[in-house]
Amino acid sequence: MFSDPDLLKFIFGRLTLGAIPLHEPIVVVTGIVVALGGLTLVGALTYFKLWGYLWREWFTSVDHKKVGIMYIILALVMLMRGFADAIMMRLQQAISSGGSEGFLNAHHYDQIFTAHGVIMIFFVAMPLVTGMMNFVVPLQIGARDVSFPFLNNFSFWMTAAGVILMNMSLFIGEFARTGWLAYPPLSGGDYSPGVGVDYYIWSLQVAGVGTLLSGINLIVTIVKMRAPGMTMMKMPIFCWTSLCTNILIVAAFPILTATLTLLSLDRYVGTHFFTNDLGGNPMMYINLIWIWGHPEVYILILPAFGIFSEIVATFCRKRLFGYNSMVYATVVITILSYLVWLHHFFTMGSGASVNSFFGITTMIISIPTGAKIFNWLFTMYKGRIKFDVPMLWTMGFMVTFIFGGMTGVLLAVPPADFVLHNSLFLIAHFHHVIIGGVVFGMFAGMTYWFPKAFGFKLDPFWGKMSFWFWIVGFHFAFIPLYFLGLMGVTRRLSQFEDTSMQIYFITAAFGAFLIFLGILSFIIQVAVSILRRDQLRDTTGDPWDGRTLEWSTSSPPPAYNFAFSPNIHELDSWNDMKKRAYERPVKGFRPIHMPKNTGTGVILSALSVVMCFGLIWYMWWMAALGAAAILIVSIAHTFNYDQDFYIPEEEVVRTEDKRTALLAKQVA
Repeated sequence: MFSDPDLLKFIFGRLTLGAIPLHEPIVVVTGIVVALGGLTLVGALTYFKLWGYLWREWFTSVDHKKVGIMYIILALVMLMRGFADAIMMRLQQAISSGGSEGFLNAHHYDQIFTAHGVIMIFFVAMPLVTGMMNFVVPLQIGARDVSFPFLNNFSFWMTAAGVILMNMSLFIGEFARTGWLAYPPLSGGDYSPGVGVDYYIWSLQVAGVGTLLSGINLIVTIVKMRAPGMTMMKMPIFCWTSLCTNILIVAAFPILTATLTLLSLDRYVGTHFFTNDLGGNPMMYINLIWIWGHPEVYILILPAFGIFSEIVATFCRKRLFGYNSMVYATVVITILSYLVWLHHFFTMGSGASVNSFFGITTMIISIPTGAKIFNWLFTMYKGRIKFDVPMLWTMGFMVTFIFGGMTGVLLAVPPADFVLHNSLFLIAHFHHVIIGGVVFGMFAGMTYWFPKAFGFKLDPFWGKMSFWFWIVGFHFAFIPLYFLGLMGVTRRLSQFEDTSMQIYFITAAFGAFLIFLGILSFIIQVAVSILRRDQLRDTTGDPWDGRTLEWSTSSPPPAYNFAFSPNIHELDSWNDMKKRAYERPVKGFRPIHMPKNTGTGVILSALSVVMCFGLIWYMWWMAALGAAAILIVSIAHTFNYDQDFYIPEEEVVRTEDKRTALLAKQVA
């Protein structure tokens, strides 16, 4: 039926042996290291017979706590991948001043800075935030799980599918060379005819499905599954920030999906939505991508604000100052986040009126953010502050984020933005608010809730080492970029002729090395904590004097979280519950209805990777088979009636009696 060339093209599409980048020594070495590491891991899991355990207890789990932990582990793995890109960029810039070409060619460097941005936003920050919300929110509102447990598992595995596609581009083909938002016409078929942009599109589309479904799930959970007596204005601040975050996700991510769909139509079908001719308009893409992109910034930072609120109240031994104002500030930020997107391209030529409107709204949104800072400061005022590791991250955040916020207000002035747009000043500002806000917040949250997840604390010495390396290294890495930006140095350049700039880039590279030591210290902290878990375990079962409902369960919590839905009387529900310890039921337990684990999420994720790989390489038969298999598995899953099991009454009684005795002991 086919001649040989036609048959090969039908089977393999654009995929050839030349797609494996054997001409890139860095990629080859990386591939060897990854292969050896992967084989070692597989061998260890096989030797210790852990595959069955991982499949039964983790991969197929619908327990929100385990799903949240898997999100965080995925994000930490990708943090190391994304940071490796950052180290390479900083080294390249440090050694390429004064005529040297450095060790990266321009083609490879462009892929690295694109991959770094995509990984850090979509596959580090987003999974960290989603994992934290997944783990904590049901515990804080007194729910046994999220509203749709299977959907939660499926959401995680779709995010994992996006990660797999993203990493496949490192070894088969290449990644986009467009920057992390893939502006056309550079991302169009004429200027990027290879597979890089297609990897970008499909990895984000698949991961975006998981993020959107997770957002819907958590909104329904918070609105419909709160414990009796927990009105909206009695929810912990973290639940409020999570609710607003997921509202933004549900409102914004369909825009990203639609935008990438239109871009893929331009590339695959030959439409002209974002071309420079035949009626297209590249600026429409930039408008659409930033209508998603600026709410995305607040999707990342709002949960961090919630974490800092919980930590400040706990480690200052005080109620959070101005609870109502914190809630209102969160809601105002959520609304205003949709009125500032155009400040990302003041230079597009929209005119003074449009620029003035978006400049003013950008300045206004700093007001509720500033109100939060003052609330945290007033909570600390006259508090009995305990400088544990989570509190150090919080205080480091406050200093760093204020600095980044001030530079953001400067960029909100259109005339200043005309000078600083697309410069390294902008890069420094963005990292100040994202690292200083989101990353510091997630490290604070992981340290704070680690004993709730595993029953023992993280080692404080290595935690402090990680914090100080991070905060000192961060400022060494990004303060020099402000000076370079003011000197007119634009971003995304791999070589610099002016030798006077080299000292700034060397300083920035030194800062990146200190951050590497901070990441290494965190890894050592986890390892040391596991080895010393008996010494780090709190004998009371309550690692810290937390003031919210999640601390009223054992650490780690049982599968069902709460045998009885707790009744909420006051804002600080756990503090109130201690006073009412003897009101808790000690009999009348019944078997608890809980959802059953399922492997459908893993299967659908794997099939999504197959389908998207076929689309990327024009192997249409593979794409069609993958899509058909996804449809069949999805339909088959709807007939799976055996989705629930009962926790025996004896287990519930045993666990709850132990917890009631602990509560009585604490009151006494």
